[in-house]
Amino acid sequence: MNCSTIKKNLTHALMTSTTLMIMLTLSFSLLEPVVSRAATNTFIITQSITAELSFLATSSAVTMVGSIAGITGGNSTGTTQVVVQTNSAGGYNMTLGFSNTPAMRGNATGNTGIINYGTTSLPTFAFFASSSAVFAYTVSASTTSDVAPAFLNNGTTCNAGAASTPNTCWMGPSTTAMMIVNRLAAATTSATTTLTFRVNVPNTPFPALQSDTYTATATLTATAQ
Repeated sequence: MNCSTIKKNLTHALMTSTTLMIMLTLSFSLLEPVVSRAATNTFIITQSITAELSFLATSSAVTMVGSIAGITGGNSTGTTQVVVQTNSAGGYNMTLGFSNTPAMRGNATGNTGIINYGTTSLPTFAFFASSSAVFAYTVSASTTSDVAPAFLNNGTTCNAGAASTPNTCWMGPSTTAMMIVNRLAAATTSATTTLTFRVNVPNTPFPALQSDTYTATATLTATAQ
């Protein structure tokens, strides 16, 4: 083999080796993972908390203070309180409804001479007596703004203004539940509502009242919102 041939073979071998090295270098660059000095990975963790509502203290049976003479008349009042706790950010509302119309009836006689006061749509400002025996209620709360708008007043009219003057806005009971509380914030500690009931009997009422114990059944419903 002459020198020219040997030189040609060496050149070919060198070119082949160089080509292989270039290809290997490119392959390593393409396949090797990118490595840096820092990396970040952002993610979130989610936990759902449901709204919960409970009566911390339920309303108790109300015994009106004092008996009333059935002919010469008189009036009496009674109160009860209910305490609500809720973590609902939207607060809660509470309604009051009665089982019968009229709401207050004689236990033994079934007499319905004590009729529902005023109207069952909106309370009246101050209590107005009539020629009939009537049964009414009003509401107040530990936080004034919790009281439903119908029971707030502007000094002369109910369902107006922002005042919650005790024993001012009187409502007639109804079998259709009436909103009495509309709290717009959570009550994680508690929120207290006071219900006051009133029976007024005029002199010689019409219809006449028979001697009996008269009872009304009421239902409070609190709903988270």
